[in-house]
Amino acid sequence: MIKSFFKQSFFVLRIAIAWGLAVMLVVSIYSSLPLIGRFDLPAILFTFATMGLVVTGAFSHLHRVSLIAGRTDADALSNRQKRLVEIPLEAGEAFDLLDAAIRELPGIEQVQSARDSLQVKAKVARPRTYGEHPLRRWNPLLWFGLPRNQLQATVTPGEHSGRVTLICEPENPAWSDWFLVDDGTNYENAEAIVRAITRRIGELRRGERASAAQTATQKELTEAKLHLLHAQVEPHFLYNTLASAQLLTRSDPARAETMLGHLIQYLRRSLPNAGDEMSTLGAELERALAYLEILKIRMGERLDVQVDVPESLRATPLPAMMLQTLVENAIKHGLEPRTGGGTVWIRARSDDDEVAVTVADNGEGFNTKTSGTGIGLKNVRERLRLRYDGAANLSVIANFPAGVAATITVPANAPQRSASHG
Repeated sequence: MIKSFFKQSFFVLRIAIAWGLAVMLVVSIYSSLPLIGRFDLPAILFTFATMGLVVTGAFSHLHRVSLIAGRTDADALSNRQKRLVEIPLEAGEAFDLLDAAIRELPGIEQVQSARDSLQVKAKVARPRTYGEHPLRRWNPLLWFGLPRNQLQATVTPGEHSGRVTLICEPENPAWSDWFLVDDGTNYENAEAIVRAITRRIGELRRGERASAAQTATQKELTEAKLHLLHAQVEPHFLYNTLASAQLLTRSDPARAETMLGHLIQYLRRSLPNAGDEMSTLGAELERALAYLEILKIRMGERLDVQVDVPESLRATPLPAMMLQTLVENAIKHGLEPRTGGGTVWIRARSDDDEVAVTVADNGEGFNTKTSGTGIGLKNVRERLRLRYDGAANLSVIANFPAGVAATITVPANAPQRSASHG
């Protein structure tokens, strides 16, 4: 409290001394004038009136700054205010935000905005803080100087942010601060711009959080749909397999038992993964081979399977049921429509920290009658996009001399994003 009192007293004393010296100079010039210089009363009245108005004006400035800033230290009382603001945006975006915040300032005029140099300059009309006071024109603190403020703001680019240097000051030279006060208007301007920047950053962050929440919700819904799709065992496949096993129990019990064994193996590999997004190439290969073994019993010599997957790659993480989708496509749209059947190749290769898994056939190839709806491949691409954020892909090309080759390429060791949220 005592420290604040001394600061306030020093401020008033500084203004009074500056004006006192100026008044003494004026009075001395007046006294040196012939004839009228002999009359002391005008000089005395001028001195007391001027100093009275100066002191009351200084106290008025103190009171208003105290109301606005809640303190009366040297920084708050100063006519010239400087702020350093760190904006967590790229320099160009930070400049756009700063420019918009400045243009919102009441009384703003003559805005000069240079985006290339990341600089904004403007003039600000100084409000009539106390309205039209009857003694306003006689107030010495308003006798000279322009009744207007100005500001300059510069953005300094950082690595991931823009640093704003903001200066708010009177449109008068620095020496005028010994005689004039701004009634806290530049403090108000500086704080108003900082508040506007903070508010806009808050709006951006809220928008980003809302967008992220919406995206997360959409991803959860998409993942849920994909889980349902790949967790459901093909009803027709089950029906046909059981029907075939039933027929074989009468004519060839041994083959029927083999078929049911492969079906059990297929289901064992399928059902536990219904709630697990990630599997391994080895586990998915066993599931696919169990599926193909069942079909080999049904299709006989019409189906041949060739597998070339190195043991070292079988631990590669792979989304569940993805390989199965490619194998089912090769059978349904490639080999089953052909009277003579054909071959399914499954191979895997590693190159440049990536693993490529290919399922190829020598069936019908790209044919409007056998191409299906494309939902299976579309789901594979969508799951790769959600799981690997663009670091994985699916390519489907024509196989030579006939058929189709579908290749999934995934990072060999890159961490995959979790499919669950929360």
